[in-house]
Amino acid sequence: MSLKTLVIGKARALTEHNLFHKVSLIAVFAWVGLGADGLSSSCYGPEETFKALGANTHLSLFVALLSVITIVAICASYSQIISLFPAGGGGYLVASKLLSPAAGVISGCALLIDYVLTITISIASCADALFSLLPPEAQSWKLAFSFTGVLVLTVLNLRGVKESVVLLVPVFFVFVGTHAFAILYAIVTHASGMGGMVTATAHEVHNMSAQVGWFGLLAVLLKSYSMGAGTYTGIEAVSNGLPILREPRVKTGRRTMLYMGASLAVTVAGLLLAYLLYAVTPEDGKTLNAVLLERMTAPWSGAWGGGFVWVTLASEAALLFIAAQAGFLDGPRVLANMALDRWFPSRFANLSDRFVTQNGILLMGAAAAIMMIVTRGSVGLLVLLYSINVFITFSLSQLGMVRHWWLERRTEKRWLRKFAINSFGLLLTTFILVSLTAVKFFEGGWATLLVTGLFVAAAFGIKRHYTHVGHQLRRLDLLVEAALIPADTTVQNTTPTAPDSRTAVVLVNGYNGLGLHTLLNIPRLCGDTFKNYVFVQVGVVDAGNFKGAHDLAALHTHVETATGRYVAYAHAKGYGAEAVSAISTDPIAEIERLCRNLRQRYANAVFFSGQLVFERETLFSRWLHNYTVFILQRRFFLADLPFVILPVRVPN
Repeated sequence: MSLKTLVIGKARALTEHNLFHKVSLIAVFAWVGLGADGLSSSCYGPEETFKALGANTHLSLFVALLSVITIVAICASYSQIISLFPAGGGGYLVASKLLSPAAGVISGCALLIDYVLTITISIASCADALFSLLPPEAQSWKLAFSFTGVLVLTVLNLRGVKESVVLLVPVFFVFVGTHAFAILYAIVTHASGMGGMVTATAHEVHNMSAQVGWFGLLAVLLKSYSMGAGTYTGIEAVSNGLPILREPRVKTGRRTMLYMGASLAVTVAGLLLAYLLYAVTPEDGKTLNAVLLERMTAPWSGAWGGGFVWVTLASEAALLFIAAQAGFLDGPRVLANMALDRWFPSRFANLSDRFVTQNGILLMGAAAAIMMIVTRGSVGLLVLLYSINVFITFSLSQLGMVRHWWLERRTEKRWLRKFAINSFGLLLTTFILVSLTAVKFFEGGWATLLVTGLFVAAAFGIKRHYTHVGHQLRRLDLLVEAALIPADTTVQNTTPTAPDSRTAVVLVNGYNGLGLHTLLNIPRLCGDTFKNYVFVQVGVVDAGNFKGAHDLAALHTHVETATGRYVAYAHAKGYGAEAVSAISTDPIAEIERLCRNLRQRYANAVFFSGQLVFERETLFSRWLHNYTVFILQRRFFLADLPFVILPVRVPN
């Protein structure tokens, strides 16, 4: 057993029975994997809200009501996005399709930064909750614990989506149970004092409005409300994570959204109410939830109180650890979608043999680890950097949906209701975005916006490079028109191959100008040396087509059709020809396997492949291209397989 197999697990086969059923999530598991991000924000969102009120704690009732309204509005809006984008409707895809590609890039980049911060703040808050139970001298180990947490979760996600979620289900429901009990206990034990609390709230509103005016009162509420904006950041995760949900995906997604919204609204409002009922005040080295639980259980006899506090805070720490899952589940998926559209290197759309976007997971883990070190795991600082980006995505998504329903008003019978829901969501999320930017800009929000802007600029630079290369390749595609090979290759006359004759094995990637250029150069350079031509193509299974058995079958058919057209061309020229094709997540290993088998059949085989060569190669261009051919060249040479690279020049 190799170290890779031991840590990450055995490779999975595309032919595995019920593969998509095994790797997808039912609604409950999706609630754990995707909804934990939103629910875990109750460990720090209500706290930041409550602390921002200062001595005016009774105003938390209004903030709690606003929070519930916000959660309901955003969940309802995203439920409509789930229905409209059943294959996955994350902020990047929604903005790209309903507004413009540029808007999509801004939304996607903002979301990627937010997912990195989701991982960082979740694990940092996990450390805060856990170390609230430990002596003060243990605080020096908190950063090391947080950094280790990022590494552990990165490895866990490399094993697979379902594997990373199922192990954490029991802990998730311990959190739900303990917090539901704590909220219910606080309300029941203080039921007789509810009337007095309402009176005290009205009195506080009257006094404060007399002192600072109604605008001053609204400013305090606005600041408190905006400081708790991190509470809503996990809601978008469900619509973005639809591809990993069990069929029927729309029904599963909407049910997951319901579970998430209901649990989040009850927990956030309940904790704010409990803080007020127990007159909780901040204490050094402890979260407000820790202070609340200690005050709540102080009258309990025996060890029950201390045990409940330990279990509840440990479940908080574990849930915050789980919440980082949203960053690992959805961050790489956003990155893969953008890579498929050529805004980022295509390698980020590749799948590992465990069918996860390995490069994206590693990037998210590395970025979160760096952020953890830079901020030293300070939740207060991370909260300042957090939230702004996700509301950029929220606002663009809602704007796209509003535009969509307006354009569809003549064909969609219920357009007005849907238009109203997304319009309210747009107003709400835009208001929060403007408020957050104003409140947090000089406190650290500017850094988030600067990094996001640089990320957007990098995406446009990458797209420009790929567009330029695409224009050059389209010139080669003129060869396709000149070849005049019909798409239907079944009617072509066939010339059988002669195994003892010289054979050219040509590695191709679709029926295109690059492949034909390579094919035409072989007789141009070698004359009539080769009597047989064998065309090898491996279709790459990536995040764009790993959605169901039908998509894999379509990919296989596409690959067979492409290689069949090469065979038809070779037959038309009087050569013996055949095609060998397959699909795989690892094209290099699969090509090597196929070619080893061909060498056993054709002893006089020579292997050919085309390769783009840039006139002025830079580190940037090398990073954006996989250079698979050079990797194959080394492997073929080590396997004693003759390999020839035919260059295709690309002007800069």
